[in-house]
Amino acid sequence: MALERLGTGIGWRPEIADAVERMPGIDWVEVVAENTCPGHLPESLRRLRERGVTVVPHGVSLGLGGADRPDEERLAGLAERVTALGSPLVTEHIAFVRAGGPRTASPALEAGHLLPVPRTRDALDVLCENVRIAQAALPVPLAVENIAALISWPGEEMTEGQFLYDLVDRTGVRLLIDVANLHTNHVNRGEDPAKALAELPVEAIAYVHVAGGFERDGVWHDSHAHPVPPAVLDILTGLASRVAPPGVLLERDENFPEPAELEREVAAIRAAVVAGGAVAGGPWQPSPAAPAPEVSDATRQRVGLAQTAVLSSLVAGTPVPEGFDRVRMGVQARALAAKRADVVAKIAPELPEILGAGYRAAFLAYAQERPMAGGYRRDALEFAGELLRAGRPGGGASHRRLEQWWQERAGSAPRRPLKRRVLLRRG
Repeated sequence: MALERLGTGIGWRPEIADAVERMPGIDWVEVVAENTCPGHLPESLRRLRERGVTVVPHGVSLGLGGADRPDEERLAGLAERVTALGSPLVTEHIAFVRAGGPRTASPALEAGHLLPVPRTRDALDVLCENVRIAQAALPVPLAVENIAALISWPGEEMTEGQFLYDLVDRTGVRLLIDVANLHTNHVNRGEDPAKALAELPVEAIAYVHVAGGFERDGVWHDSHAHPVPPAVLDILTGLASRVAPPGVLLERDENFPEPAELEREVAAIRAAVVAGGAVAGGPWQPSPAAPAPEVSDATRQRVGLAQTAVLSSLVAGTPVPEGFDRVRMGVQARALAAKRADVVAKIAPELPEILGAGYRAAFLAYAQERPMAGGYRRDALEFAGELLRAGRPGGGASHRRLEQWWQERAGSAPRRPLKRRVLLRRG
């Protein structure tokens, strides 16, 4: 199926909804799929759709690079959002976001973040089969995104460009190329963006992400909260010298500037594409993918065990697997904990309000002992329950507010620790 040309777009977020509606030259927007309720679309998105602005859902939780097959309920939910938004395509990431469980006889763990898959034959086999399963369940074409990474897997067998080329060749999937992620991997992993672009099938690109970040102590953080740097625009121009991208989109997730600044960034992105000078060709049609043998359980188990060891090291404090950079693993672990604290504060804003300045330290201490196992909403409840079981916060009013918050969402007060119940028994 041929895809329409999208043009120039911006990531739609509730915080900038009004600015996006008024912004000139916006042809399309992208929304985080998991933050969208099909039956209750924001009025801003409704108005944009009525004006003919294309809306594309962008998933973050399928974990197509994980050892397990994609969850049927998650796929059905993504398909429902595609239908509700009238989208011409849907996108996800080449990443794993959870590990453990029955396949590895270990506790299930959630990263709460996109983590890189090893560029090995085993991991590629698993990814290809997972992509095919997703393609069969979705009503529109799927495009998958290269991710930014702080860590590298030892013993990789392919470059990123080769890995993506084989993925497209074997599945016919489209690509969402994030040039900011290419820059991140250049700084953090020494990978040449030009080499990656030369190796990957640029004709399969559905659209391009552009975003900002910052460098600290030699590590580039893909924050989506800072201006787009010149180095990222240069990579975009390099890509646009090879192929005219069907769509380009500015991503910004927080620390939103004034609307005029967003408009200047969109204009700079548009100018970088024009500077590339490639002429748009005809719509790309994927070649029919050859039938592939089913991936064996043994292959999935090998991938699962490796990913579980990495994720457990990052979120549960187990030893760093052999061959990984311990310093970078530490940076990644701290980044995951910080993101957990930030996201929980967003979805449960009452918690930092109740706990005040002590929220972040309390949450990070909790995160060191309790890996996330069931998503951020459950994480918020378990954090609050842990505080209450420990008799915190100490102030009477704050404790009552936290307990009331818990009861409204969990239905009952958390049970007191066993030791406390024993002390209250009569001899």
